[in-house]
Amino acid sequence: MLRIEFTIEPFIEGRPGPHVMSAVEAVRAFGIDVEFGPFGSLCTVPAAQVGDVSNAIVAAAFANGATHLNLDITLVDGSAGTDTPGAPA
Repeated sequence: MLRIEFTIEPFIEGRPGPHVMSAVEAVRAFGIDVEFGPFGSLCTVPAAQVGDVSNAIVAAAFANGATHLNLDITLVDGSAGTDTPGAPA
């Protein structure tokens, strides 16, 4: 499993705009829960979906007015879903 953390700008405290909410909804459309935070959001996804979910975040955010997006992906369970240890997912 991989954790995707994303922060989308412009940032307006207490008022996430459509550029933020559309990205969150894009993740939820995959049936994935999003932990929505005041400065960023995160979700945990299977390695096989990380590309599709990341693409959906980027596409939705920029289609709805984002000016900057930080995306951080971290291995959280020691297995990226590969058969070969150390092999890229």
